[in-house]
Order: sequence, then structure tokens, then C-alpha cells
Amino acid sequence: MSDYMFMLDNHLTGEQSKAVAVVREAAEQAHLNVFLVGGAMRDMMGGFPIRDLDFAVEGPAVKFAKSLAEHIGAEILSVDDHRKAVELRFPGGVSGSIAMTRSEKYARAGGRSTVQPAAIHEDLRARDFTVNAIALSLGQASRGLLLDPVNGLGDLARKELRAASNYALYDDPSRLFRLIRFRARFGFSVEARSLSQYQNAREAKLETKIPPAALNTEFRQIGIEPNAGEILRSLEEEHLLSVVSPVLAGPKLNLAGFQKLLKARQCLAFGLETRVTWSALLWFLLLERLSPKERAQVIKALELPKEEAESAMKLEARASKLEKELAATRLPKPSAVYNIASKVPGEVVLFALMRSGQRVVLDRLKNYFQKYLPLAQEVSDSDVIRAGAEPGTAKFHKIKAQLIASKLDARPKKVVLEEPPPPPSVTGRRSITFAR
Repeated sequence: MSDYMFMLDNHLTGEQSKAVAVVREAAEQAHLNVFLVGGAMRDMMGGFPIRDLDFAVEGPAVKFAKSLAEHIGAEILSVDDHRKAVELRFPGGVSGSIAMTRSEKYARAGGRSTVQPAAIHEDLRARDFTVNAIALSLGQASRGLLLDPVNGLGDLARKELRAASNYALYDDPSRLFRLIRFRARFGFSVEARSLSQYQNAREAKLETKIPPAALNTEFRQIGIEPNAGEILRSLEEEHLLSVVSPVLAGPKLNLAGFQKLLKARQCLAFGLETRVTWSALLWFLLLERLSPKERAQVIKALELPKEEAESAMKLEARASKLEKELAATRLPKPSAVYNIASKVPGEVVLFALMRSGQRVVLDRLKNYFQKYLPLAQEVSDSDVIRAGAEPGTAKFHKIKAQLIASKLDARPKKVVLEEPPPPPSVTGRRSITFAR
């Protein structure tokens, strides 16, 4: 095993390790070269927690991803037929993507690119920033080989953001938002020539050329960030939020709400697999202080589906219902709290934790995230199978629920400390007489 594979294993959670293994094995069977790229490599080499798994495939990535998803039961979230990329959620809740290694040419700023299959080195050179242009080969013949054609490792060491090419921000102006997001997220400085490229792009007002769909994608990424409020503050200072709407400024920008969300997110146990639709929380906080007319303007600018916006605005009512259920019921056992909270989407539970003013509700939700969920996830499918149930059956789910309840409600064993032996008695000692 190479040093980089060893490093990767030490950075991945258990579920992420399983996802990497199944993609690697499936690629070997399909005789495809596969690489771990993008944010996963940036975070690993920079010493940050790995949030998403991005894979690049030299070959038919969409066909490969769909076949893999069907085989392992992964959920396909979106398919980009233009760039030949698939967003999916692996079993266990791990987010990831599988994309074709490609080259992209732009006829004009913000325009539709011309995409062609390409080798991994060309793909990396065409990326946005050097810190995102690092790859790790997962193929059998070259497993553990690190590829870094634009010296992203050096920029990570210097804590510097540098555009991967002289036209990166001109070709795709949505990267202007991404540059500010990365700067706020990592606390990195912007390299001088990249800063000049950014300033020239702003002077040319290229931010106005960003398509609504690209804006939507950038905002969804902001919603995933723990410090989303700080990123939005930075975008406001750069006058970039006015691209969406001039109302997203001053008191209309709900920074206090994002600060409360950050505090609630800190209750999540590290490495905990929790399914949360972060975009729903983002849309609610963005739209909460706006008038109906202003909301419609923002929704249109971001091409936000009406159903998604309406679902986000219902978070408050759903969280209120959860609060009443938690507060009104006497819950003598942890399993009772778990059964109530686990049946509600993660974003609703977080919203209740963020907004509730009832101490009993807050205490129970904190226990749910910090104690009950981690304990429940210790009950594996193997445990259920050993208990005599087959996966996919009603009995399987029933026995798993019973095992979780037993684990949650089990009384902690009392630790009995043995008393130390008494010190040796001073009686009976021989006296020593010194001769004069």
C-alpha cells in the first residue's frame, strides 16, 4: 500500500471507505481507469475532513455510474448529460459523484462549453483552482499514484488559492462565487495573478453572465458549508449577492439565522452519518425575511423549483409539530426520543434545535444527536443477520429496531473499583537501638 492510500484510509469514515472500495472494484471489473479527485483530494491533502467523494473515470462515466448504482443500491441524485457526470448518494448516506475525464472549451464567458473526452492530466489542468486539480489513482496497476500537474500541493502548503489557468474565471464566471467561498471556508489568501484575474472579471461584469442553473449550484454548495453565514457575508461585501437580487443585503440577509444554524450544527457528533437536506435550511433562511414579491424574484433568479421553495418554507411548521410531540410526551427511555426524532427528516430536527425555546426539547434533541444516533449506528446489518433476519424483509427492520432500542435503553454497567490494600501496620516492627 502506498503512503497516499494509507493516508486516504486514515481520513475516510467507515461508510466512505466502503464507497471507495465498491467504486474501485467495479471499475476494475469494467476495465476502466478511476481516480479520486477534486474536493476529496484537496481535503485529504490539506488535513480537512473529507465531505464528498468525487471520482473521475476515463471512459463512459454515466453508464458506469448507473450500473454501479443499480448494483449496490445507491441513489442517483442528478445526471449531467452535457458534462457526463452523475451525482449520487451511496448506501450509508455518503455523497459523491462520478464524472468522465474531459476537456472543456468556452466560446464566450458563461456560455455553454464544448465537452470532449480527455485523459486525466488534461482534465486536471482544465479545473477551476489548483487545489482542486489533484488526483489519486485507484486502478490496480497504478493504485496510490498521485497526480498533481499544476502544483496544487504547493498551494495547499502555502494556504493559497490559485486559478488553474489564465482564463479559469473568464470561462466560467460562477467560479467567482467559488473563489470567495473557498477563501472564507479555508482562510486562504488569493494568489496575486488570480486576484488580478478576479478583479478584471469583475470590472467586465462577468458575474452577470452566470446562468441561473450555475448560481443555483453555487448556492447549494454554500448551504452545505458549516460557516454559510460567513460566506454570504463575504459575498455581500464583494457585492456579488446583487447578481441574485439587490434585496439580499443589509437586514434582509438573515445572518443571525445562519449563526443559530451553525450553533445547532455543532451538536452533530463528528463522523456521524446524518441525512440532512442542507439546501432546505439555506432556502428558508434566505427567504425568511423577504416579502412575497422579493421571494419570487430570488426564486426566479436561482431557478429554484416552486415545490422545493414551498417545502423549505414549511420547515417551521414541521419543526413546531416535532417540538410539541417531544415536549408533551413523557419519555422515560432514550429509545422513545430516538423513535420520534428518527422518523423526521434531519433538516426538520436541526430546525427545531435551532429555533426551539423549550429547554426540555433542546436537551432531548442534543441527546438524540450526540448520544442516541451514534449508539444506534453501532447496530450493523451483520448484527441483525446474526439475530436471524434476512435483509430486505419486514422482520429485518423489526429486529433492527428492537436491537437499537435495547442498546439505547440498556443501563450502563456500574464500575466497581476494588479498594486498595491497607498500608502495612506499624505495630510489631522491630526497634533498632543504636549503640552509644
